[in-house]
Amino acid sequence: MRTSTRIAGALTSLTLTLGGAVLAAPAVRADIPACTQMAELAGATASDSVTAACSRGVVGDLQGCVTGLTGAGVASGAATAACRAAALEPR
Repeated sequence: MRTSTRIAGALTSLTLTLGGAVLAAPAVRADIPACTQMAELAGATASDSVTAACSRGVVGDLQGCVTGLTGAGVASGAATAACRAAALEPR
């Protein structure tokens, strides 16, 4: 067997193996519903601004998330907890 054929076969095998591992891995998702629910329990009404604030928490912008939730009427301690929940994987 020629060396180029062996290398091509090895690369194909490696590509298929790694591709399968990526497809089989569970997707890590943030938990926006948990954040919005916590915000609602703390006094905010369900709105686009609450969802937008929780979305900021998902991408790691904790301060932007807290600012958005406090602007929607959530106490700062509850807003911080809700924003931290946004970054966690759903249970």
